[in-house]
Amino acid sequence: MTPVRVLSVASEIYPLIKTGGLADVAGALPLALQACGVEMKTLVPGYPDVMKAMASAETRLELHNFYGGPARLLEGSHDGLALFVLDAPQLFARPGNPYLAPDGKDWPDNGLRFAALSRMAANIGLGAIGSFVPDLVHAHDWQAALAPTFLHYAGGARPGTVITLHNLAYQGLFPRNMIEMIGLPPDSFAIQGLEYYGQVSFLKGGLQFADRITTVSPTYAKEIQTDDGGMGLGGLLRERSAVLSGIVNGIDIAVWNPADDPHIAATYSAGALERRAANKLALQQRLGLPPQPDSPLLGVISRLSPQKGLDLLFANLDTILSEGMQLALLGSGDRELEVRFAAAAKAHPDAIGVVFGYDERLAHLIQAGCDALVVPSRFEPCGLTQLCALRYGAVPIVARVGGLDDTIVDADDAGRLGLAPTGFKFGPVTADNLARALRQARALFADRPAWLGLQRNGMATDVSWNHRASRYAELYHDILATRRIATHHGATS
Repeated sequence: MTPVRVLSVASEIYPLIKTGGLADVAGALPLALQACGVEMKTLVPGYPDVMKAMASAETRLELHNFYGGPARLLEGSHDGLALFVLDAPQLFARPGNPYLAPDGKDWPDNGLRFAALSRMAANIGLGAIGSFVPDLVHAHDWQAALAPTFLHYAGGARPGTVITLHNLAYQGLFPRNMIEMIGLPPDSFAIQGLEYYGQVSFLKGGLQFADRITTVSPTYAKEIQTDDGGMGLGGLLRERSAVLSGIVNGIDIAVWNPADDPHIAATYSAGALERRAANKLALQQRLGLPPQPDSPLLGVISRLSPQKGLDLLFANLDTILSEGMQLALLGSGDRELEVRFAAAAKAHPDAIGVVFGYDERLAHLIQAGCDALVVPSRFEPCGLTQLCALRYGAVPIVARVGGLDDTIVDADDAGRLGLAPTGFKFGPVTADNLARALRQARALFADRPAWLGLQRNGMATDVSWNHRASRYAELYHDILATRRIATHHGATS
């Protein structure tokens, strides 16, 4: 295939800045695509942590007044990633969470901040950097969704465009006057544009104008075309179903590798699972839980929210206790859920250990030390923690939704499907059905050969980006081929 140049646009990228799975995908996909003949550079905001890592970057553009102040476009690299950085201090020189102010609320100028990111992406797409003129612009989520919109309204020749939905629940909604503030024409505020129930939806613009739409699993691609799963955009996604597809995420198997992970107590492999016990003990010690090698230790690494089903998990604490299981939870989010889990840990220190926040080292130890990882999400576009769990021999217990359904083979379904079982799935997503899955896992845990089989099946699953990256490369080539055909017909008609 002919080499393709792609500009990726993302609001976060691992290892520079991360709040969730978007950063992992944005950081891993460019490296995986190199083997597919794709040259990808990623445009990210110049947050403080990014600027520190890019101290030796070179200035490619200087703008005296760009969305409220001076700005520079920097170019450099970090950990093998080719990067453009939008250095606009008035927008991004803020420590902490990239989206939230210290009071926990959205920054009031988030609309301007991420419109600026998209505007710069469109400028690069239109040739602002002569040394890198992309064939395609690949936008991720609402923060980059205006890139296809700006390119659409620029008119004339433009690169191909694709937008990837990582979570439809976050749409970038702003007041109507945002249209004028960010420099889009008045007629863009329309049903066939960015208008969304009287507001402006950045995400809708991307879904409306991108050449292709992808999301991060085939099942989620179907779910978001329904009225219930479409979050108000189901009709638009049904209209554009011919250009919508789902490609399951992968994980960076160099970062997530139990054979040489520096964050865990003892490295191991599928052929040496007995070494895993040292990680279980280390995790129990880390969370103040008594060592109980013969009791299942459940792990949870999650945002604490109703979407993630953590209220259903809380409703099952009695099940966990009565079945003699332990729980190791890492996460943050809903304040009421934090209070509830903190109180439960205080009341049952022998069975429940919680850490609020995010700790990369502890996340690795939970994957290496828990017997089963619980992901009870009400909806889940893809999910990465269950992929890490497969890699680490932690048996996933997941809801039958989105990418969770696509990536785990249920123990009861395996024979019918002719596949090796890798975990447990439950649905519909209710507290009672989660309880049944927990009891089923508890019963199988007592059958050591069967449990070891599940672990080894999971560890044999390919969770890398290898074949997923080739799907993106094929998508890029298809977009370009379709645009060449359209251009030819336009020139000859």
